[in-house]
Amino acid sequence: MDLKELQEIAHQENLSAKEISIHCCTAAGCQAANSEQLKKNLDKAVKTKGLQDKIEVHSVGCLGLCGRGPLLQVDPDQKLYQQVTPDQADSIIDSLNGGTTDAQEFDFNHPFFANQLPIATENCGRIDPERIEAYIAVGGYQQLYHVLYNMTPNQVIQEVTKSGVRGRGGGGYPTGLKWSTIAKMPGKPKYVVCNADEGDPGAFMDRAVLESDPHRIIEAMAIAGYAIGANEGYIYVRAEYPLAIKRLNRAIQQAKRLGLLGSQIFDSTFDFKVDIRIGAGAFVCGEETALIASIEGKRGVPRPRPPYPAESGLWGCPTLINNVETYANIPVIIREGGDWYSKIGTADSTGTKVFALTGELENTGLIEVPMGISLREIVEVIGGGVPEGKTIKAVQTGGPSGGCIPASLLDVSVDYKSLKELGTIMGSGGMIVIDESMDMVDFAKFYMEFCRDESCGKCIPCRAGTVQLYELLKKIAEGNATEKDLKLLETLAFLVKDTSLCGLGQSAPNPVLSTLRFFREEYLSKLKPKRVAV
Repeated sequence: MDLKELQEIAHQENLSAKEISIHCCTAAGCQAANSEQLKKNLDKAVKTKGLQDKIEVHSVGCLGLCGRGPLLQVDPDQKLYQQVTPDQADSIIDSLNGGTTDAQEFDFNHPFFANQLPIATENCGRIDPERIEAYIAVGGYQQLYHVLYNMTPNQVIQEVTKSGVRGRGGGGYPTGLKWSTIAKMPGKPKYVVCNADEGDPGAFMDRAVLESDPHRIIEAMAIAGYAIGANEGYIYVRAEYPLAIKRLNRAIQQAKRLGLLGSQIFDSTFDFKVDIRIGAGAFVCGEETALIASIEGKRGVPRPRPPYPAESGLWGCPTLINNVETYANIPVIIREGGDWYSKIGTADSTGTKVFALTGELENTGLIEVPMGISLREIVEVIGGGVPEGKTIKAVQTGGPSGGCIPASLLDVSVDYKSLKELGTIMGSGGMIVIDESMDMVDFAKFYMEFCRDESCGKCIPCRAGTVQLYELLKKIAEGNATEKDLKLLETLAFLVKDTSLCGLGQSAPNPVLSTLRFFREEYLSKLKPKRVAV
């Protein structure tokens, strides 16, 4: 495979495009609403009506508006149909040939779409994720060719550094600095790892990217391998994502078949292979040292750092670990340049961020917005606000590791620094909107129960502390606690945060501390009244 052959595949794919293209979302959310049957009925209707030369139906990934699936996008008319049922397939095909349909449209000019800036998700919903030709047709693997023949490894790292992109898995560590650190490490082998162990309740960003654009992650990992001097990569993905695993496996096989993975890629001296490792659903394996142990076949528990994986990771070798979204930005950074990317967002939080926008909102789903956008714009404009005349009470970011932001602070800028100042984090991108009906003590108790159950038990502060925090929250929620219990809850929360071994325990108290900070009156209202001496 050389560049000319790659471009010929792209040319033939674009040349074969039909006059009308229907994109049927077959990501997990829409599949759960029977989109696969819808796709079959659409194919059947096109064939029955003899429109094969005019209309083509594509199976694509996430179209974003997940709460209104199954979704269909019709091009070139830019029509989006929502909550489409399989029995509406005939009328939709009729409408494209002069007839009418009762399928419900959603305005593509709606603020849900108009206020987004897709970069990491630019191919989601555009291409068939199970066909490598579709990825190549939109420029896929050309950036890998470009770096192999036109850039040194150091120049690749310089572009990533100039972009200012930070790790999108939650830590926010500068990606270029991480890459350059590993590139300088002596010895071989080195490894590239994609952390796709997405476990936060309400989060589905990485799943959507893997289901919608798997080749993008493979290309990005190969670019990273070239930059740091690695020839082998692993994608660690949770077993609860069977569709993502299926599409990743297919993508790897297709890339191997075309010589885009394996030995002497693009007839260069660079070799790179990718394997998948399936996690058994342990939340703690999202922590990088626990993930490494799991890939090695050991029990997935964290270890003290240093040494960091950059120095001693997989099998004691230098290892690069980034999450799915971080890798998804790399081909664009190479294509457009680090300077271009750095102009998006804010000075210390460049680029865009993908969020799984869920909870009590009119419009829920996958969104990608520039860093620095206000939380209010996300919730009230893109999300459409809380339905049925209710009011927003808070927004929870960062999953079990994050905290709650009250409605009074919705004008906060969504960037790493601003969210940290409010006692929460951006995390991997979960964002849950809470309305006035939510009891915040119960909310904190839910997340503490999750962290208690997911603790690996290796260190005492997390193993015992999360249990005690949960019991105190339960006691308060049931109205059996006193002021002494509330003080103990707060003291213990800081203790667990400051003394736990890994990020799970260190961040587990965040939902408690943030609700205590902004909704303390709800805790106080549940305490037993003080006894009055007679």
